[in-house]
Amino acid sequence: MSRGLNKVQIIGHLGKDPEMRYTPSGKPVTTFTVAVSRTWNSADGERHNETEWFNVVAWGTLAEICKQYLVKGQQVYVEGRLQTRRWDDKEGVKHTSVEIVANEMMMLGDRREANTHSHDAEGSPAEAASGAVEEDFPF
Repeated sequence: MSRGLNKVQIIGHLGKDPEMRYTPSGKPVTTFTVAVSRTWNSADGERHNETEWFNVVAWGTLAEICKQYLVKGQQVYVEGRLQTRRWDDKEGVKHTSVEIVANEMMMLGDRREANTHSHDAEGSPAEAASGAVEEDFPF
């Protein structure tokens, strides 16, 4: 049997502050949106810009970290897997949502604005993009 691969990596800016809630069993879950923009030039030299919005879901310790440290407008790296959710609303209308289930998050941008730290799904500091481990992490 062959194995599949479901992995996504994005770098973008938060569209709003993260929202955290708890499942009935008490597990924290945080949701937020990330805007990823790309720019290209067409054959005639005209510059184009396009923004794609991604819904992100983080669970457990990573959910708590995202809620505590992320804010609207902040640049962030998110790594995880794509998941499709399907449900029917109260009127019986079918809905579909594709989201990134995060297993790693790294705050990016100017260090004067926010410390740059990387976290995996267990909340452990992971290697930063530079390859150095952030050792001054507050928790």
